[in-house]
Amino acid sequence: MSKIKPIVSKTPESLALALGLSPVEAEQWQLQHVLVKKLKDIARSRKLTHAAIAALAGTSRTRVTAILNEDLEHVSTDLLVRILASLGYRVSVSVRRAEAA
Repeated sequence: MSKIKPIVSKTPESLALALGLSPVEAEQWQLQHVLVKKLKDIARSRKLTHAAIAALAGTSRTRVTAILNEDLEHVSTDLLVRILASLGYRVSVSVRRAEAA
């Protein structure tokens, strides 16, 4: 049986490259993960249940559970923004020119 060599990535960019994501997919992935991290912090600090978050956001508890477990395969950035807004937070986006490769 052959050994599987782990890949270690020290930055989100190198992880996206290792996963074979395009630059556009990598940016979307990074944005979603920043939003999920903030959502997890809010849920933890306010001691909110998945059901409470779902009720406030108008989505299902199952979907909230998947999001908080970082299963974002069928989750839009819009939904993450809507959930954060339902908890009383405003999402602010910064746009800047990408560095030349």
